[in-house]
Amino acid sequence: MPCRLIELDSLTDRLDLQRIFGRKAPLHVDLGCGDGSFLCALAQRMPDKNFLGIERLLNRVRTSARKAAGLENVRLLRMESFYAVRYLLPAECVERFYLLFPDPWPKRRHHRRRIVTPDFLSSIHAALQKGGSIYIATDDVDYFGIIKEVAESDRRFAISEGDVDLPLSRFGLIFRQKGASSHWLELRKISPVK
Repeated sequence: MPCRLIELDSLTDRLDLQRIFGRKAPLHVDLGCGDGSFLCALAQRMPDKNFLGIERLLNRVRTSARKAAGLENVRLLRMESFYAVRYLLPAECVERFYLLFPDPWPKRRHHRRRIVTPDFLSSIHAALQKGGSIYIATDDVDYFGIIKEVAESDRRFAISEGDVDLPLSRFGLIFRQKGASSHWLELRKISPVK
């Protein structure tokens, strides 16, 4: 079984994506890819694109690797998502990011752990190609409001809301079965108006 896990030689050098994937193709990145269900479904749907799943939890990475074994266009990186975006992804290399159901850290004392911050969006902006985007989904209405506020304060993105035609992630499926609604944002990189 081929290993889809990226082994890093350095924690500070930018990734050589063409070497990692063995081809040049548009890159999509699943931040916090979990068990790999969404990542692999998307990779099967779009074989002409490269897919990078980033996940920090070892068991989730192992499960994702098993699911991705037969997919030539999937690679996995075990790392904190924000670190990978900020320090390892080359500038303007990503066509689309996916951030699905990040932990909302609902207790006030934990809010500082939330991933969507102005610094995070700056790193996303630097890694996105012109016209590239990030899809963000959450079931937590309060966190959705915060995410939207942070996004609206960054004039380098155009914002649109609504459901998108994407495969369900594991958490998306769980929330749907419980009858919980999902809230979606797409942030598209634009040239800021001066």
